[in-house]
Amino acid sequence: MCGIIGYIGKNDAAPILIEGLKRLEYRGYDSAGIATISDSGKIEIRKQTGKIVELEKVINQFPVNGNIGIAHTRWATHGAATLTNAHPHVGQTGKIAIVHNGIIENYATLKKHLENEGRKFITETDSEVIAHLIERHYLNDENKDSNNPLARLEKAVSDTVKMLEGTFGIAVLCDDIPDTIIGARKGSPLVLGIGRDAMFIASDINAFVTYTKQVIYLDDNEIVTINRDTYQTKTFERAPVSKDIEEISWDIDEIGRAGYDHFMLKEICEQPDSVRNAFIGRMLHEQATAKLGGLKLSNKDILNIDRILITACGTALHAGMVGKYIIEQLSGIPVEVDFASEFRYRNPIIRPNTLVLTISQSGETADTLAALREAKQKGATVMGICNVVGSTIARECDGGVYVHAGPEIGVASTKAFTSQVTVMILLAIYFARVRGLSRDTANEIMKALEKLPDAIQSVLDSRDSIKKVAEKYVDTQHAFFMGRNDQYPVALEGALKLKEISYIDANGYPAAEMKHGPIALIDEQHLTVALAPDSPLIEKMIANIQEIQARKGKIVTVTDIKNQMIEKLSDDVILIPKVHPALKPILMAIPMQLFAYYIAVARECDVDQPRNLAKSVTVE
Repeated sequence: MCGIIGYIGKNDAAPILIEGLKRLEYRGYDSAGIATISDSGKIEIRKQTGKIVELEKVINQFPVNGNIGIAHTRWATHGAATLTNAHPHVGQTGKIAIVHNGIIENYATLKKHLENEGRKFITETDSEVIAHLIERHYLNDENKDSNNPLARLEKAVSDTVKMLEGTFGIAVLCDDIPDTIIGARKGSPLVLGIGRDAMFIASDINAFVTYTKQVIYLDDNEIVTINRDTYQTKTFERAPVSKDIEEISWDIDEIGRAGYDHFMLKEICEQPDSVRNAFIGRMLHEQATAKLGGLKLSNKDILNIDRILITACGTALHAGMVGKYIIEQLSGIPVEVDFASEFRYRNPIIRPNTLVLTISQSGETADTLAALREAKQKGATVMGICNVVGSTIARECDGGVYVHAGPEIGVASTKAFTSQVTVMILLAIYFARVRGLSRDTANEIMKALEKLPDAIQSVLDSRDSIKKVAEKYVDTQHAFFMGRNDQYPVALEGALKLKEISYIDANGYPAAEMKHGPIALIDEQHLTVALAPDSPLIEKMIANIQEIQARKGKIVTVTDIKNQMIEKLSDDVILIPKVHPALKPILMAIPMQLFAYYIAVARECDVDQPRNLAKSVTVE
């Protein structure tokens, strides 16, 4: 969940590294640092706690030079966010510097062995072990016999990574080789950027997209050696690997704030376009079906599916839960939704005709990737739904669908959620048509989907009124979100958004479950957000609202109908347009996002970089 960037070229490295770190700050913002090989031929390090701007101040006061360097922005795992624990880390002699994203699970054992050899550790991190191991292998007697420092370093990195258990993306500098960076990857993303007279290595293409759109994605168990003009990829066993160069399709302007106060607000407001991008070109009205060629499933394969298992984490899990309702309703295929973080720690039952769907915005989520691999190990067909082209999940699945939401920088996911649900609806139509859904029903949903961006825009246009409601509850300390049927996952997502960015204790429940325990917490200070769109269950939702009102709880109701009873029982009502029932979870999510956003802003929280969170969860 940390950010890594490395650069080698003709220009001064420090400004380029700082710029890259700023574009990676959503991956971690506890501390940051850079290491360069200066014109004197020595490694120089600058690091600071806090955000990148604090590191920038240090570098302005104590400049570093050199046209090669590595940099890191940290999300703390082992050890507090202190100056000592900040990356980069060095070995005992200072010849080797490394930055690391991931977790080394056997670091304690390795550290004990190294300490027994007389090596001194100064940090609480697991990452420092890597620097000491590489230095140890580089300087050992057998390796010293080689007259080629680069060959020695490559072997040292290879020997080290084979000793590490866990996940890692690393970049390595050695002051004996001032024109080379070595990277290695296992379970944590690394991508190579090929520029003009320059090379980059990073945990995310955002870090260097200003300079090049030509990229190479490293796979697990691969090492890359780069200098200004060339690169060479090998396996951990040092066997050469041929890699394809890919072209990034999106533009740098897409990751700017475009005049909005926060990335989160920008991304909320992009949803008419991001939802449209998720379905455009994928609906065939003449055949009354969806076109999802990336799934690589024949009609026979779809007919043979007897169960779908959706696995994901966080917001993506909630999108999968919405998908369960619509897939079961339209296609009749039983669907289970499972926490990816728990999936491989039980014995999941995978039958021959089970289809596994993994959902992830980044395509790098460690728990989801582990679930994917467990499912494949058990013989399942695994499909991925993700946003980032070329991501690990996209590459390792048997097939899948990109949601095309565009870069999402705000840590709390918004547009990715609605795009994921849009793709789930397309999947449901695709499967259902093969299994007998009528043309009229399929076309009715698809035509409604084409109109959905306008309905989303209508909600966005009324965001000032949502802001006024939200600001009334800025001092709320506890909140329930409740909904029925496919609104229950939206309630979970609304609660997650509020707790992520405002730090209010918020929880989502199926509305009928409130009286089975949670309602004991209701009092005059407790807020309940009720999701009550027009449906056959509206009267039951009104009864649930009455139960809250009778206990003097505060109630905000989100609905698409004007109902006197709802208005009488609620302290505030947020009214949204009516859409097709299958699309209501998407539209209902928008006011939830805005409600959380405006409360967080009023509480002066950092909505784009909330405490203790990072955008891409690449560690368990």
